[in-house]
Amino acid sequence: MSTPLVIVAVDGSDHSLRALEWARLAALRHDASLMVAHVLSDESQLYAGRRAALHDPNQPEAYSDPVGDRVRALLQAAPELPQEVRYEALEGSVPEALRVVGAEGEPLMLVMGSRGRGGFATLLLGSSSRAVATTATCPVVVVPHAERDAHAAATEPSAGRVVVGLHAAETPESVLDFAFTEAAARGTTVQVVSAYAIPPAPTLVIDSPFAVIPPESLLDDGNAVPAEREMLRSQSARLAPLRARYPGVPVEQAATPGDAAGRLVDASRSAALVVVGRHHPRRRSLLMGSVANAVLQHAHGPVAVVPALPEDVPVDGS
Repeated sequence: MSTPLVIVAVDGSDHSLRALEWARLAALRHDASLMVAHVLSDESQLYAGRRAALHDPNQPEAYSDPVGDRVRALLQAAPELPQEVRYEALEGSVPEALRVVGAEGEPLMLVMGSRGRGGFATLLLGSSSRAVATTATCPVVVVPHAERDAHAAATEPSAGRVVVGLHAAETPESVLDFAFTEAAARGTTVQVVSAYAIPPAPTLVIDSPFAVIPPESLLDDGNAVPAEREMLRSQSARLAPLRARYPGVPVEQAATPGDAAGRLVDASRSAALVVVGRHHPRRRSLLMGSVANAVLQHAHGPVAVVPALPEDVPVDGS
């Protein structure tokens, strides 16, 4: 049985070094190896290409890699390291290089910061982070910069629940499995969050405010099941196999009216990790789903975006 692998992308920025520390702890929790991947700067790649083309023996074989030097120094100073740590200098564009390395050996996850060295300082999510989260074949964990991370000052990075967004009929099994596996490794609770639609009040007219109706108001002749209760029932049916596979993981179920993304963003303030599916498994789109995109943009803690496997179409739990 092969050793599981956690990959972390670094570029020397403070954001990526926070991701490095998150990945180090993740690898320790999962008894996994750690690969630190750095996509070389354009200047370094041009130098390597020029030297190879000219075959100039007077040029030094190694080119400067200050990011690699800093990463190695940080890891040497760490209180504990995974069983195996290796450093890989990659060439090519950042998204493509990380997509390729993430497709090798079925890693547990690929970890990266929400922003790198480039881009605007006010940007919540960098273009490379978005591109990798959209295209990688393995789960991608995006670690926010310190200003957004509600756990930045926490003394115990593994504290808090693992929160997962669930649509009982659509969420792929791989999303739930990732959430339960992470909760088991952390020794914490999985909180499962689902949202249900709220119809407008019968008296709603043009230009009137949208009415938020509590679940008990949605009863039909006093006999129908409220929307919240029905949502929780669908959750329970879908979660039954996960409870059996992970009997030691406590589960909390939450059904909320309206916006799923907003509820997950709120939950991210106290969560160790929020887990979302990348997009609907039956829609073979290269675009990220609206919920995953919104959570990545606004979450206050790390977010795992989990792709659907080709055979990973869920069975309707209702």
